[in-house]
Amino acid sequence: MAMPPRLRKLALTAHIAASVGWLGSVAAFLALAVAGLAADPESHRAQGAYVAMEITGWYVIVPLAFASLLTGLIQALGTTWGLFRHYWVLAKLALTVLATFLLLLHMQAADHAADAVTATDATGTGLDGMRIQLVADAGAAVLVLLVTTGLSVYKPRGMTRYGWRRQQEQRAGTATAGRPAQGQAGARV
Repeated sequence: MAMPPRLRKLALTAHIAASVGWLGSVAAFLALAVAGLAADPESHRAQGAYVAMEITGWYVIVPLAFASLLTGLIQALGTTWGLFRHYWVLAKLALTVLATFLLLLHMQAADHAADAVTATDATGTGLDGMRIQLVADAGAAVLVLLVTTGLSVYKPRGMTRYGWRRQQEQRAGTATAGRPAQGQAGARV
């Protein structure tokens, strides 16, 4: 079922805003992770970076990830692209679901880092591996979100079997709708 044009444009605008917001906030998270890695873990700079990462993650990135997923589903189900017709839509859905799931796991590391650096004595917390992981995870997230953006822009060819079958059914329905009814073939007005 196709959405009316105004509703489709509203849904598309919401999806683009959520997706671009998600990408931008993850890029800011990456910048904070790099700043936290470069700073002494006991410094105010590191403390500020990791606390900002925790707040940004829970109050900006996570809601935007779910908004992007939800608005993407609305777009797929309410437009002719469909959810299961094109491989690029399925790939984008799979990447978005995976990125959202990994984000929730990743936020546990961000929480732990923020808690550890704000503890009264952050010496010996063993955060070096986690600090590197935060940078690597955020960098990977930026890459995945750029791939999903590219899929949306380029829309690579390739229909699923379901999509091809639906297209053939629609073409057959259109072809039979244009033919005159039986017994009227030679009649002209």
